[in-house]
Amino acid sequence: MESTLPQTAPAGDKALPSDLVQPVDEGDELTQLHPGYRTVLRLQTILVFIPILIGALVLETALTGEQEVIPQGLIAGPLLVLAIILVIRLPQRRFAARGYQMSADRLRVVRGILWRSDTVVPFGRVQHIDVDQGPLERAFGIATMTLHTAGTHNASVDLPGLGEEHAREIREEIRAHIKRESL
Repeated sequence: MESTLPQTAPAGDKALPSDLVQPVDEGDELTQLHPGYRTVLRLQTILVFIPILIGALVLETALTGEQEVIPQGLIAGPLLVLAIILVIRLPQRRFAARGYQMSADRLRVVRGILWRSDTVVPFGRVQHIDVDQGPLERAFGIATMTLHTAGTHNASVDLPGLGEEHAREIREEIRAHIKRESL
């Protein structure tokens, strides 16, 4: 992919060396996340809908009581259908919308269905790296890697859904790059 960035500065300014202008090749394919991440997303969606469905059943029971103000299943039925559709479709879409690309000196993280986010983190800005696992992630052998960078806006970038070993390997590779760069 050709860079659309100018290789030189406007007249009167000092020219930029062409090796400093290195666009991230957005045409390259993103690395997909661990397949267990899709299952974790489904379980998280189910856990969100359980209290909603319980609330709907309680409300429906209170309204149907002895007077039968509404027919049974009028509230909980459509919510259950919506929950099933969302548990099947939404995690798959979220999984497909996430990915990453790692080059020699930066990590690109892409995510989002409605609000698309494409974040590039140069390794030189990384201050520390966390690899975290919640109970569901631990059960499926995946982890979330968080890169903390210098700055205030978007100072940390999360990359969930990596295989646990792979997340640790990426962390060590980034640490090695930072160590080489600081020498």
